Amino acid sequence: MPKGESNYQRRSRRTRTRLNSINRTLRPRLSVTRSNKNIAVQIIDDVKSVTLASASTLDPEIREKIKSGSTQEAATAVGKLLAERAKKAGVSEIQFDRGGYLYHGRVKAVAEGAREGGLQF
Repeated sequence: MPKGESNYQRRSRRTRTRLNSINRTLRPRLSVTRSNKNIAVQIIDDVKSVTLASASTLDPEIREKIKSGSTQEAATAVGKLLAERAKKAGVSEIQFDRGGYLYHGRVKAVAEGAREGGLQF
């Protein structure tokens, strides 16, 4: 463990290492970024180093539907919107990269919303 590394950084590094061992060339990864007020997700093709689709609680489509960007309902809506955009980009199978966040609450709600939208992981 590098000196001064936080628990979040340690979990993030461990999660990314596990994803890389699964052979990341097969499927793009869904990366989650969470703050106190908003949540953002993107599907990244690591081989080409390009973002295929993204969604956030700051998108106008989501902003109209939600009262606050920090709720599980907002996270589920973001997951569903991302699934729609991923299908337009031709992506159906992904690997879920929760980063250093625990798979609980809003992070779990994003995953469930993406699954409801038709993404497989």
